Amino acid sequence: MAIRSFLFLPLLFFSSLNPILSLYEDQVGLMDWHQQYIGKVKQAVFHTQKTGRKRVVVSTEENVIASLDLRHGEIFWRHVLATNDVIDGIDIAIGKYVITLSSGGSILRAWNLPDGQMVWESSLQGPKHSKSLLLVPTNLKVDKDNVVIVFTNGRLHAVSSNDGEVLWKKDFEAESLDDQQVIQPPGSDLVYVVGFAASSQFEMYQINARNGELLKHESAAFSGGFLGEVSLVSSETLVALDSTGSILLTISFHNGKISFQRTPISNLVEDSLGPAVITPSSVTGIFSLKVNAITVFIRVIGEGKLEVLEKTNHKTAVSDALSISEGKQAFALIQHAGSEIRLTVKTADDWDGNLLKESIKMDQQRGLVHKVFINNYIRTDRSYGFRVLIVMEDHSLLLLQQGEIVWSREDGLASIVDVTTSELPVEKDGVSVAKVEHNLFEWLKGHMLKLKGTLMLASPEDMVAIQSMRLKSSEKSKMTRDHNGFRKLLIVLTRAGKLFALHTGDGRIVWSHLLQSLHKPQVCQHLIGLNLYQWQVPHHHAMDENPSVLVVGRCGPSLDAPGVLSFVDTYTGKELSSLSLVHSVAQVIPLPYTDSTEQRLHLLIDADQRAHLYPKTPEAIGIFQREFSNIYWYSVEDDNGIIKGHALKSKCTCEVADEFCFDSRELWSVVFPSESEKIIATVTRKLNEVVHTQAKVIADQDVMYKYLSRNLLFVATVAPKASGEIGSVTPEESWFVAYLIDTVTGRILHRVTHHGSQGPVHAVFSENWVVYHYFNLRAHRYEMSVIEIYDQSRADDKDVWKLVLGKHNLTSPISSYSRPEVITKSQSYFFTHSLKAIAVTSTAKGITSKQLLIGTIGDQVLALDKRFLDPRRSVNPTQAEKEEGIIPLTDSLPIIPQSYVTHAFRVEGLQGIVTVPAKLESTTLVFAHGVDLFFTQLAPSRTYDSLTEDFSYALLLITIAALVAAIFVTWILSERKELQEKWR
Repeated sequence: MAIRSFLFLPLLFFSSLNPILSLYEDQVGLMDWHQQYIGKVKQAVFHTQKTGRKRVVVSTEENVIASLDLRHGEIFWRHVLATNDVIDGIDIAIGKYVITLSSGGSILRAWNLPDGQMVWESSLQGPKHSKSLLLVPTNLKVDKDNVVIVFTNGRLHAVSSNDGEVLWKKDFEAESLDDQQVIQPPGSDLVYVVGFAASSQFEMYQINARNGELLKHESAAFSGGFLGEVSLVSSETLVALDSTGSILLTISFHNGKISFQRTPISNLVEDSLGPAVITPSSVTGIFSLKVNAITVFIRVIGEGKLEVLEKTNHKTAVSDALSISEGKQAFALIQHAGSEIRLTVKTADDWDGNLLKESIKMDQQRGLVHKVFINNYIRTDRSYGFRVLIVMEDHSLLLLQQGEIVWSREDGLASIVDVTTSELPVEKDGVSVAKVEHNLFEWLKGHMLKLKGTLMLASPEDMVAIQSMRLKSSEKSKMTRDHNGFRKLLIVLTRAGKLFALHTGDGRIVWSHLLQSLHKPQVCQHLIGLNLYQWQVPHHHAMDENPSVLVVGRCGPSLDAPGVLSFVDTYTGKELSSLSLVHSVAQVIPLPYTDSTEQRLHLLIDADQRAHLYPKTPEAIGIFQREFSNIYWYSVEDDNGIIKGHALKSKCTCEVADEFCFDSRELWSVVFPSESEKIIATVTRKLNEVVHTQAKVIADQDVMYKYLSRNLLFVATVAPKASGEIGSVTPEESWFVAYLIDTVTGRILHRVTHHGSQGPVHAVFSENWVVYHYFNLRAHRYEMSVIEIYDQSRADDKDVWKLVLGKHNLTSPISSYSRPEVITKSQSYFFTHSLKAIAVTSTAKGITSKQLLIGTIGDQVLALDKRFLDPRRSVNPTQAEKEEGIIPLTDSLPIIPQSYVTHAFRVEGLQGIVTVPAKLESTTLVFAHGVDLFFTQLAPSRTYDSLTEDFSYALLLITIAALVAAIFVTWILSERKELQEKWR
C-alpha cells in the first residue's frame, strides 16, 4: 500500500501543476474553432455511378487525397501525405478503389472509395530516376486481375488492382529514355511507351500488356531536338515542339513506323514573337497552343495536317476529354470576359456546335481559372447535362452546374505563408452590447436547460440546444472591439498571393483580396517570397484612420529580382496602393518608430545591402535621421556559413539621386568553417514582446537580473555530414552547436556543443531564455534544452536601501559595446515527440506564466509549462525552492493528455503556431495553421482576472439580495429580542 501511495504522489503533483485544459461537452466551439481544407487541386476524378453518393476524388499540391461530396463540397474523407510524398497521379480502378501514385512513382496505393481506408500499398523501384506515369486501363485483365500500368524509375510495371501484386515489369535501363506518355489503345492488349532520348531521339516501345514482352522498338532522330510537354491527339499520334519553340512537330507511330510532320508556328500564328507552349490535354484530334498571350486551338487531320479552329486572346482553360457515348468525346472550354466566365462544352468532332454554353458571374477576387474538370449526367429529357469543377488562381475550388455556382471552397487557406493581426473598430455610441431576452418563457427555458446541464441530466437534444443557445448569446462574433481584446481580425497571406481577414470569434472570412496589381504580367511575372507586415496601427488621436498592412513580394526566384509592395486596409480589404520597385528586397526590417499618422517606418534591404526607407515622406526621413546612428541589422548566408552585421553609412551614391536610399557598412562577420559547421537554424526575440520585470527573485531571496537585449540571436549549426536525415551518420560523426550572438557587435556570448546530436532544430526565444529541440543519436531520443542568460553587471543591485534611495543602475542605458558580464544556466531533457513547430505564449503585460506551444508530429498543439524547462531544477529541491515553484528534476519532460490545446482535433499538415496577447492579462490567443486552421484562447495561469462567460450574474444578484434581506431580518429580530430582554 505504501508503494502505491508513493507512485500516486508524483502523478498528483504533475496534475496539480498544469491547469486542466479539457472542455465540457457543451463548451466545444465557444472559445475555439477548427476548419478543414485540402489545398489547390491538381487532379480530379469523378465517381457518379447510380449506387452510392456522388463524389469527386482529388489530389492537391499540399499532398492531400480527398473525396468530396458533389452536392455540397463537404469532405467525405481525406489523407494528408508526408511532405516528401508528392502525389504524381490518381485514378479510380474497378469502380471501388482510388489508386494513387506518389513519392516520385515509388509508392502505389489503393484506397477504399466509400470510406478512404487503405486497401494495399506497393513499393515500385527501378534502376534510374524518370518521370512517373499512371495508367488505369478500363478493360485490361491479366489472369483475371484488373491491371494498373505504372512507368516509374526507368521501369514499366503491371500491378494487380485487387491486391497490389506486381504481375510483370519491364526495364528500360539500357536506354536513356525521358518517358512522355504511356498509351493503351482502346480494346487492345498493347501498351505503347513513347519518349525522348538524348534530347533529339524519339523512342517508341510496343509491349504486350499481358506479359510485358517487348514486341517492337523503333526510334527516329530529329536534329532540332524537343522542348517541353507533348500532347496526345490519338492513340498513335502526338504533337511536340522543337527545342526553339518555333516549330510544331506532329509525330505519328502508326504500325510502329515513326514519321515527323514539321509546321512552323508562324504558319499558324502571325507575328509569333516568343516561343510557343503546348497545353497538355487528352482531346482526340485537338490540342491548344499558347503564343504571345494568344491561345490557338488546332485540329490534326489525316497524316499530320493541321487546321486552326480558333484563336483567342482571352485567358482560356481547357479540360481533358470526357467520353459521353460510344466514340464521342466532350470537353469544356472556359474563357474570361470581364466580370464573367464563359463556359462552353464542345465535342471533339464538331467544333462549331456546342453541347452547352453558359455565362457565370465570377468574383474578381478569385482571379483566373487555372484548371477545369468535367463530368456529365443525364437529364430527365434524356439530354446531356454537365458539371464543371474549376480551380481558380486563388486556389479556391468551385462546382458549376446549370449556369450557377453550386458550391465553393476557400482552399487557398491551406497554404498560409504569413499571419498578423488587426484590431476591430471601436463600438459606436448608441449600440448596445447587451443581449435582451425575448420573453420570460425563453428566459426560464434557458436557465432550466443550464441547470439540467450542470446536474448532468441533459439529454443529447438538450446539449445541442444548450450549445446553440450559448453560441447565439455569445458576443464573440461582433464586428467591434471588446474590452477583453478577444475579438480581432487574423490577417493571413496565402501562397496564391491572396489576403484573408478571419474573425477570431468564429473563424468566418470577413473579407478576402487577391493582390491582382501584383499578379499582372506587366508588373510581376513570377510573384514569390511573400511576407506580411503591420504598416499602420492607429491609436487614440488617429482613430479616424483605418489600420493597414504591407505585403512584400519578389518578382522572381533570385534574391536580386525586383520587389513589389502592396498596402491593404484591414477593415475593408481594399488595396490602398501598390508599388513596383526598381530595387530588390532581400530583407525587411520593421523599425520601432512611427510618424504622426501611426505609419510604421520600414527599412527594405536589397541584394547589395543598400537600405531603402519607407514610407517615402519628409516626416519619415526626419524621424529616421534622428535615429540614424542607432540602427543595426544582420544578415545570414546559410550556404556560405556566414553571419554579418551591418550599420548605415551614408546616402546612396547612385546616378539617380534618392534621399531615401542609404549605403551600409559591414561591422563584423562570423564565419563558420564549412568543413566542421553548417547553419541550420536562427531565431531571435519577437519585436513586440513585453517583459514585465527584469529581475528574478530566487529561493534564497537573492536577485538575478535577466539579460534582455533585443539584439541577441540564437544560431544552431551541425556537422556537414549531419545535415541530412536522422540516422544518416554515426554519433561520432555528428555534433550540434548552439550559439548566442550579439548582433550589434558580433560577440559570441555563449556557446555549447551537443556531441552525438543532429537536427532538425526547432527553437523559440523569449525574454532571456531560448528553448531548442533536436535529436540525440547516442540516446536514440529527442531532446529539448534551455539556456537562460543573466546580466552579472547588475549583480550589485541587491541592496534594498540602494533601490529605495535610487542609487542603483537599473535605469542606466545599456550599450552592446560595453562588454557585458553575463552568466548562463542550461539544462537538457528528453522529449518523446518530434516537432513541426514551436512557439511561446505572450500576454499584454508579460505577468502571466509562460507556456511553450509545441506542434507535435501528430499535428496537435501541446502546451508545456516553462517551469518544466527551468535549468535550476534539481533532484531534491530545498523547501525554499519548492515554495518558489521549482519542480524536482526528471530526465524526461511529461506529456499530460489534458494539456493538448487542440483537444481531439488535428491540424493536418501543421506549419506554424502564432500567439497574440489579449487585453486581458491572463489570456493569450493561439492560432495554428497548416492544411487545417485552429484557433483558441489559452490561460496559462488560469483566468485569475476574469469571470467565465456562463457566470450567472442573476444568481449573484439574487444571492446578494438574499444576504441583505437576511441581514436586515436578523437585525430586526435581534433588536426585538434585545428590547424584550430589557423589559424583563
